[in-house]
Amino acid sequence: MATASPNLSSTPRTPDASVDPPSMPRKRGVPEGLWLKCPGCGGSIYKKEIQQRQNVCPKCEHHFYVSASERIEQVLDEGTFEPMNDQVRSVDPLQFADRRPYADRLVSEQKRTGLSDAVVTGTGMVRARRVAFAVTDSAFIMGSMGSAVGERLARLVEHATAHNLPLIIVSGSGGGARMHEGILSLMQMAKVTAALAKYDEAGGLFISVLTNPTMGGVAASFASLGDLVFAEPKALIGFAGPRTIKATIGIELPAGFQTSEFLLEHGYVDRIVERKNLKTEIARAIDYCGK
Repeated sequence: MATASPNLSSTPRTPDASVDPPSMPRKRGVPEGLWLKCPGCGGSIYKKEIQQRQNVCPKCEHHFYVSASERIEQVLDEGTFEPMNDQVRSVDPLQFADRRPYADRLVSEQKRTGLSDAVVTGTGMVRARRVAFAVTDSAFIMGSMGSAVGERLARLVEHATAHNLPLIIVSGSGGGARMHEGILSLMQMAKVTAALAKYDEAGGLFISVLTNPTMGGVAASFASLGDLVFAEPKALIGFAGPRTIKATIGIELPAGFQTSEFLLEHGYVDRIVERKNLKTEIARAIDYCGK
């Protein structure tokens, strides 16, 4: 009697381990960092578009933070900046420590920002006009004014006095005096102010440019002493912040309090200048004042 052959079609098959299962196509996400949210209008803006506009929002004209090196590129003629006094560095005379020692904080800030301290000073050209130039950078311990910052600024002012140069200081400092250096930091306000007084007696032209934020000891000293005081739109400018003032005096503050627009209305600022026009306005002021 013949036996039936097994039904091969019904025999379960063992998967071939050498054959990879079909893979699902991976979704291509949007790379991080291509878009920024504007704190002014809340819109999502293409980062390259902002950069092409000198870090200004194309929708609401909000002026984003820019670094000291970017400021130099925007204001001075290309290739004309000659740095000065970079060898002047902060030390730790008080052996100050909060969450970590001040000496360690300085080293980490220098590595993170590429700056040796919160101000860059030197000379350069603004549309072929030689100037003494400084810019503070809030990225370095909020642009606070330590001994090195004060010394660099004082030396720059003295250089401008000796060589009869117009003086331009762009302030973007939200930290005021640097608490890590105590009274040595507070002394820098008087030192730079005294140097500016001698510069004024010699007939110098000081143009102070206030950006967001310009606060504390910086606003209370050299930043407010310009023969001409320019400010970027909507910059926060003052000594103590609005919340501190409100808590101290216990009353509501006026709308727009401590913005550059409010201060222009009350005579603290001479002109509000958009970033794209700053270089031209500085050159025009130098010519108008005959410097």
